[in-house]
Amino acid sequence: MAWVYLVVAGLLEVVWAYYMKQSAGFSKLAPSIATIVAMLASFALLAAAMKTLPLGTAYTIWTGIGAAGAFVVGIVVLGEQASALRVASAALIVVGLIGLKLSET
Repeated sequence: MAWVYLVVAGLLEVVWAYYMKQSAGFSKLAPSIATIVAMLASFALLAAAMKTLPLGTAYTIWTGIGAAGAFVVGIVVLGEQASALRVASAALIVVGLIGLKLSET
């Protein structure tokens, strides 16, 4: 169950990153509230996952899902640049996450 919590926490990190961008420096109320709610939920699920998963693995997976997910949202939703080097670099993050998951016993 810890891995489920961790994946959902990582996805919520993507949500709060997106809404933080939409909040325009916390100057818009609704996206600011969405940011804070998603952050709190993400942190709570990360904490729950860390009860049984190693710190290094849990934190790296959490931030990796957030980084890769925010990268994809930036390209797909916000129209950010998708150069070959940017995509390859993000792919390396995903490969690292898979490696961490596979190394868990």
